[in-house]
Amino acid sequence: MANRQQTDPAPQWWSRPEGTAEADRRHGVPTPRPDSGGEDHVQDAAPTQDVPTQDVPTQDVPTQDAPTQDAPTQDVPAPGVSDLTPDVPAAVPTVRYDPWGAEPLQVVDRGRTPRGIRLWQVVALSLGTALFAGGIGGYLGVLAERQSSTRLELPQAAGAADRGRAPESVAGIAATALPGVVTLHVRGTKGSGTGTGFVLDQQGHILTNSHVVADSQEITVTFSTGESVTAQLVGRDSGYDLAVVKVSGVRGLHPLSLGNSENVQVGDPVVAIGAPFDLSNTVTAGIISATGRPVTAGGDKGDGSDISYVDALQTDAPINPGNSGGPLLDAKAHVVGINSAIRGADKEDATRQGGSIGLGFAIPVNQGKRVAEELIRTGRATHPVIGVTLDMDYAGDGARVGDKGEDGKPSVVADGPGARAGIRAGDVITKVDGQRVRGGDELIIKIRAHRPGDPLTLTVLRGGRESTLKVVLGSANGS
Repeated sequence: MANRQQTDPAPQWWSRPEGTAEADRRHGVPTPRPDSGGEDHVQDAAPTQDVPTQDVPTQDVPTQDAPTQDAPTQDVPAPGVSDLTPDVPAAVPTVRYDPWGAEPLQVVDRGRTPRGIRLWQVVALSLGTALFAGGIGGYLGVLAERQSSTRLELPQAAGAADRGRAPESVAGIAATALPGVVTLHVRGTKGSGTGTGFVLDQQGHILTNSHVVADSQEITVTFSTGESVTAQLVGRDSGYDLAVVKVSGVRGLHPLSLGNSENVQVGDPVVAIGAPFDLSNTVTAGIISATGRPVTAGGDKGDGSDISYVDALQTDAPINPGNSGGPLLDAKAHVVGINSAIRGADKEDATRQGGSIGLGFAIPVNQGKRVAEELIRTGRATHPVIGVTLDMDYAGDGARVGDKGEDGKPSVVADGPGARAGIRAGDVITKVDGQRVRGGDELIIKIRAHRPGDPLTLTVLRGGRESTLKVVLGSANGS
């Protein structure tokens, strides 16, 4: 039988592509044993003999399926069968099928090399899983809580039910005074307004500011309990900016205790109660920031008849429109002043603040007490006077007595307190009881801080020389 199977060129489908053996080796294709071939091996070939390894050194025989670079691949006959394979010129590059070859013909396609799982994929998967699990857990928790019959109770600090406060604390002062503070709603011909007042006695007399009830037609008083009743005007005095109204048929009134404004000192703590902007029972706190502060207010009529002159207590406790007439209380809940006015920014200032800027003024309670007693008794109040007409246009230091009085009358009233003390037209009064005065308004305020009949010592500048005069205050009916 001829060995055409080995000598003739192999069929095309038996051809092994170039580089296939090396590529197969790199891809891990297992090398078949020589005796594992199928039915395609040569039937008449001589039996394979065992050839010792030493007769065919590996270093001298090049591997047929792994040619070296730039060298042509040539077939190396197996031992014992070299006469069956004709010599093939080395120049022929064609690789023929070798049934005894160490590599299979087929090439295994293993696809793309699989990539490993990256770190960001692990993090994203973990985060998504956590969020999903948290959402499911939260929903189940809320669902379980809503369906549970167990009562939920949050912890609370011990002593929450303790409502006791020290009497001298702001809360203690407010608790004492609030039952005696009222809110006034006034309706008049020019509109309506809100103010504050406080109870003076069990008869129902209430003290407030004159400008709160000016031109009033109807006055309604509301107590801290919410009860509202109608009040009647007893009397008012615009010079002191004080007024008294009265309620009838009200039981259980809580009059406030009156203190002594002469004992008030700068730095003393105070509490103000009122209805700023109609917010009833508002409590604010501060200190006395000054005493004896000369303050004038009013003057809307233009003739000076409605100007009030107050030797005021100054406080930084917030006071706003609606606080007028409310009490200013000391640490013992005693009334030391009647809140009357505030100082705002200048009217020419475009950024002027309409509310409190920390400058509030209260009428001293000693003055308020005297005026209230007179209003309750007679419906009018008296003013202490010295019987002279002042030059209100004088720009110098002190208060100058005018050259002429109203309607051409003498500036010093004949047989008046000033005339008896020796005051003359043109004199400049610079001090009252040793306290310097800087103008006519300040002199009026210092005089009105006293009662009619009180003696005063005046320092007078006349012809460049100072002299001291004694004067006993007279009395004039107020407006």
